Amino acid sequence: MIRKQLLNGALAAILALPGGVVLADNAEIAGRESEEALAKTPDTENGRKVYTICTVCHSPEGWGGANGVYPQIAGQHRSVVIKQLADIRARNRDNPTMRPFAVPQLMGGAQEMADVAAYIEQLPMTPQNGVGSGRDLAHGERLYKDNCVECHGERGEGNAAEHVPLIQGQHYRYLVRQFDWIRIGKRRNADPKMVKQIRGFSGRDVAAVMDYVSRIQPPAERLGKPGWHNPDFPKYYRGYAPEQYMRR
Repeated sequence: MIRKQLLNGALAAILALPGGVVLADNAEIAGRESEEALAKTPDTENGRKVYTICTVCHSPEGWGGANGVYPQIAGQHRSVVIKQLADIRARNRDNPTMRPFAVPQLMGGAQEMADVAAYIEQLPMTPQNGVGSGRDLAHGERLYKDNCVECHGERGEGNAAEHVPLIQGQHYRYLVRQFDWIRIGKRRNADPKMVKQIRGFSGRDVAAVMDYVSRIQPPAERLGKPGWHNPDFPKYYRGYAPEQYMRR
C-alpha cells in the first residue's frame, strides 16, 4: 500500500514538472487535440491572422529554404499540419525552436489550429525547392517504389485521411535530416511501420531516395510563380534570417 502511494506520488511529481519530460500519454493528449481541431470548421481569414506568428521562421509564403533549416509547409495537408502542431504542443514531437510559437498561450486552441492549418494548405508551393546532387537517382527511385509508395503515393502526394504528409517538392536537406531522425528514433511521433521499414537504410540509400523525392514536382496548378510574395503580408521585412541565430 505504501509502495503504491509512493509510486503514485512520484508519478504526480513527474506530471507536474515543467520541463521536457516525456510521458507515455503525450501521444494520447496530442491525439485528442488533433481530433478536436479536425472536427472544427476552419476559418482561413482567422488562419491568416494566426499565421502571422509562423512567418517569423516559415516566411509569409511558407516556402522554407533550400538549406533545410525550415521546411516548405505551403500546400501541406491540413490534417498533417494539425497533427504535427498537436504533437509539438503535447511534447510528443521534440521541436524546441517551434514549440514556444505553437503553445496555446500564443497560438490559441483547437479552433486556431484548424484555421492556420487550412490557411497553410491553400498556399501555393515553391517552384524552386532544394534538391540533391542527382548522381544516384535510379537507386533512389527503386528504393522509393519498394518502400515508400504504399503510404506516400506514386507522386509523394501523401494521404490526408491517414495524416501521411505530402513530401513532393520538399527541400532535400530537410528531407534527409527528418528521415535520419525517424530512422534512429529521434523523431518520436513517427509511424512505427516507417521506422521499421527504413531502419536498415545506408547513408547512400538515404541520400539517393531523398534526392529522388525532392525532385518530384507538385502539379503545376499548386505552384507559385518564382519570386512570388504573399500579398497577405505586404509589410513583412525580408532581410531577417532567423536561422542565423539558431544554436548549432
